[in-house]
Amino acid sequence: MKPIAVSAALLLACAAVPAAAQSVPAPVATALADTGRPPADKERDAARHPGEILAFAGVKPGDKVADFVMGGGYWTRILAPLVGSTGKVYAYQPAEFIKFRAAYADEQKAAVAGRANVVPLSDSLGSFSFAEPLDAIVTVQNWHDLHLKAAPAGFAGTVAKKLYDSLKPGGVLLVVDHVANADPGFAAPDSLHRIDPAAARAEIEAAGFRFDGELPLLRNAADPHTAKVFDPAIRGKTDQFVYRFRKPG
Repeated sequence: MKPIAVSAALLLACAAVPAAAQSVPAPVATALADTGRPPADKERDAARHPGEILAFAGVKPGDKVADFVMGGGYWTRILAPLVGSTGKVYAYQPAEFIKFRAAYADEQKAAVAGRANVVPLSDSLGSFSFAEPLDAIVTVQNWHDLHLKAAPAGFAGTVAKKLYDSLKPGGVLLVVDHVANADPGFAAPDSLHRIDPAAARAEIEAAGFRFDGELPLLRNAADPHTAKVFDPAIRGKTDQFVYRFRKPG
């Protein structure tokens, strides 16, 4: 058993996925170099490719953007200097997440501190809203959470429609998540914290979004999709999809 686990870990560590050609605009590069970003965040950039992902999303200075289910604030701290003083970032931490883990509230406060263009929000997933129409919404490694057993049937579709309504015509929804094998019934989110990309895409499109492309930068063909994403043999090396959706208009 142990040698198999070690071999799997080595295979995943050595697997190379060709990076899609995606130039990083100067404003994005400047945001990544921002001195307000913690060193620990910057150390994660090589694996997470935030520059290429935000270039793919098309986020630019002056935009109004939501970091939807912000977690520890990694993306908020990049988006704030990227959109600049004429833009705004809505850093949304669901009340359900804070109830589950109180530290999420502290992490939200830390990510927002000293950033005048960031607005913290912590309404429930059923009642969130933004003060103005948005240019883009970014949600990373969160879509599967909308399918956990605690959520009512159809909940993810309801959230997708709320996000659709929150965007300006032509606005972008960027979704990044861990890949599961074919799972149209959404069993994998609870057991593995993964989601079937085809099933996620279908429910997002059902809310009115138009699929607008995939960035294969985080794909990893060596991931068999059968281990929980927190398993040490796979953590940080999961196969992930990066999907861009657009609100027509």
